[in-house]
Amino acid sequence: MCEKMIIAIQGERGSYSEQAATELLGFEVEVSCCEYFEEVFERTANKNTTHCLIPIENSLSGSIHKNYDLLLRHNLKITREINLPVQHSLVVAPGVKFEEIKVVISHPVALDQCEKFFEKNPQLTKQSAYDTSGSVKRIMEEGLKSSAAIAGERAAEHHEAEILMAGIQDNPENFTRFFLLASKLEMGENRNKTSIVFSFKNTPGALFKCLSVFALRDIDLYKIESRPIPGRAWEYLFYMDFLGNPEEEAPRNALRHLSELTEFLEVLGSYPRDAKLEKKRI
Repeated sequence: MCEKMIIAIQGERGSYSEQAATELLGFEVEVSCCEYFEEVFERTANKNTTHCLIPIENSLSGSIHKNYDLLLRHNLKITREINLPVQHSLVVAPGVKFEEIKVVISHPVALDQCEKFFEKNPQLTKQSAYDTSGSVKRIMEEGLKSSAAIAGERAAEHHEAEILMAGIQDNPENFTRFFLLASKLEMGENRNKTSIVFSFKNTPGALFKCLSVFALRDIDLYKIESRPIPGRAWEYLFYMDFLGNPEEEAPRNALRHLSELTEFLEVLGSYPRDAKLEKKRI
């Protein structure tokens, strides 16, 4: 790992991505802000940054499919994960009262996660933006008195805005899982979770046979996600997380067995599991 870590993230300073980066790596980490996920991956793939941090799934809205596709396309490797609690707040410029607000700006996912708030306040119009923290930046830079943003506490603090209401998301159990990515696999003694991707010929029982190589060895599966293979209609890649390190005997034998059943198999990363918000196993 490089002495100085520079992390590409999607979004502005104060975003949930920056919060995840600092909680995972410390406040001394240098963050490089990008507007689009494609740019985030490219900066690390081209070695303009040492790593990038990307959200991969949310406990309410599910997987971020675009990032699964970009992960394989740019051939980056997972080195760490973090599960970040997400609490949405209604953020305004200092002195703005709730009665003055007509428009609420935020990322589409954040807006969707606050549906009950909008049902209670039908006079408010939703407006999509590329980033939660970027929404706060806009209302502050443009001096928007009739607009509010939905973002986190960190975004409000960074842009010197005010929180009018806190915890306006529909469900308090709202968490986002992030991957820290690098251009190559990183070694470490505490790597106890592994992510892989594979594909196979569409024959009867093929998926069952692939999963059985883990069941036969009592290896816990944490997630499985399918994504279409571009240019091959109705054929899929399967992304999967399991508990274990490929250097250990059981996972190593399972992967060797799986390679005999698949057309394509790649280890995306082996990393320390973030067990703070342990998910139900498959």
